[in-house]
Amino acid sequence: MARAETVDSDPYEDYAQQLMTGEAVALDLRPTSFFLRAAGSAIDFLVYMGAYVGILITLFSVSGSLGLDEALVAAISVTGAVLCLLAIPVAVETLSHGKSLGRLAVGARIVRDDGGAAGFRHAVIRGLVGVMELFMTFGAVAGFVGLLNTRARRLGDMVAGTYSQYERVSAVVTPTYGVPEVLTEWSTTADVAKLPDALARRVAQFLRSAHGFTPATRERLARSLANEVAVYVSPVPMVHPELFLAAAAAMRREREYTALQLEQQHLARLSPALGGQPHGFPERG
Repeated sequence: MARAETVDSDPYEDYAQQLMTGEAVALDLRPTSFFLRAAGSAIDFLVYMGAYVGILITLFSVSGSLGLDEALVAAISVTGAVLCLLAIPVAVETLSHGKSLGRLAVGARIVRDDGGAAGFRHAVIRGLVGVMELFMTFGAVAGFVGLLNTRARRLGDMVAGTYSQYERVSAVVTPTYGVPEVLTEWSTTADVAKLPDALARRVAQFLRSAHGFTPATRERLARSLANEVAVYVSPVPMVHPELFLAAAAAMRREREYTALQLEQQHLARLSPALGGQPHGFPERG
């Protein structure tokens, strides 16, 4: 079977190949861009810092009338800082599974480097480092570090083993494959028998997921499935295995759809007889 022509690479392909499952499937998990991360971080910074400033303003405005001494005022100030700049951000990130108000606005989520969900430990590490690189330096350190790596990770991400994943992607439309143009003439005379259900599901799954496999795995699986499907096809065309699978699946789908239409038409013709009363049987109200 001849090899098919190579297709243009996806702009995210290089990064997608860094995340592989045990079946050698490349996960297309797209990191949030630097500017979106900066926008989300700015929103979070304003919210948390604004809450802390509000606590300080309220504290100093009532400390005189309540007769609070300087030690108590300082203790409340430190407690407010810990709550607003560390405890609350960690709690929000943990309970929302990697989100925050800023990330929700830009469509981002914090996940582990392997694409899994980040947990409490990751949130704590990010929060502790974030106090220094976000709040104490007004985001300067985080911005500088984010510009130096491809996934816009800040120091907290590097220490915790996380990154920001962009979630607002276009809805995935399951493609429907027809008979490839090179096999149009072959399909007019070819005979494709009904495939076993398990094999038909494997072929359909492969055609849907082929773009996510590594080239070597894609070629190996295509040849293996083509050898199994060839038993049910006559004659077998001398083309690339993936083209052969697409053609065989399309022909079976069209034939099964045609058979289903014929069956529905047959049932429609029989419905008056099936739904009516036997001859001479009295009608019941």
